[in-house]
Amino acid sequence: MEEARTYEGGCHCGAVRYAARVDLSRVISCNCSICTKRGLLLAFAPAAEFTLRSGEPELSDYQFGQKRIHHLFCRRCGVESFARGTGEDGTPMVAVNVRCLDGVDLSALSPKPFDGRSR
Repeated sequence: MEEARTYEGGCHCGAVRYAARVDLSRVISCNCSICTKRGLLLAFAPAAEFTLRSGEPELSDYQFGQKRIHHLFCRRCGVESFARGTGEDGTPMVAVNVRCLDGVDLSALSPKPFDGRSR
């Protein structure tokens, strides 16, 4: 099992940049409607282990369903590089789009299926 480490990432145009400490051995592939349509692969970090370095003014918020997750996307390029919500215990969390992390070999990952469609 891989240890959590800090990765840099951001949106397509570079306006939104962040650093997040995540464990890439725990990546999920959710089948909810938005994750499926956007092709998201997600890793989670406590909010305290996520730093938005630039682009706050460029972020737009989209919520749907139960409106528990803030899907944040860049107004310039439209990419959702992360989302904010809470864990089951109420801890503030950030869901990082692993496809937006710099230098990650996606073919080396083994995403676990997550049934978000039924929730």
